[in-house]
Amino acid sequence: MSVHIANPAAGMRGWPARRWLVSAAAAAVFALVAGMPTDVIPNPLANRVEPVTWWSYPTLAVTAVFGGLVFATYARSPAQPVATGKTTGGGLLSALAIGCPVCNKLVVFAMGTSGAASLWAPLQPVLAVASLILLGWALRTRLAAERACPVPSAAAGSPRSGPAPT
Repeated sequence: MSVHIANPAAGMRGWPARRWLVSAAAAAVFALVAGMPTDVIPNPLANRVEPVTWWSYPTLAVTAVFGGLVFATYARSPAQPVATGKTTGGGLLSALAIGCPVCNKLVVFAMGTSGAASLWAPLQPVLAVASLILLGWALRTRLAAERACPVPSAAAGSPRSGPAPT
């Protein structure tokens, strides 16, 4: 196994400033998108019935950092062709994990208020761990693929850099 595949995070050391800025901006968006509707980030739009658990804050922070880093792996340099993709499983699980169990309308609809409090609430820490594992796996996979199969730049003679068909 090559060093590049064994340590995919080593490639992050060579990221340009643009990618780090994309990562920081995406992390802020992840934090707001997961934290505001769940009222982990206090705001006038959400009304949380149950108090925020202690582990919701670190879960939100790590989710935001991992989400921002995964999103940054899709940021391309101007010379690279466009790459698309999505990572939603980990982020969605994080939002379900840190949300108020009796405020989540889907959970209350499926289990009732007492079921949400007695069945769903104890599962939330497990969902939090699962979401962070999924996001970590997505980041590791994206970084390993980036190092193992780099996209050639247009200046290096990429097939897409040739003359436009007429």
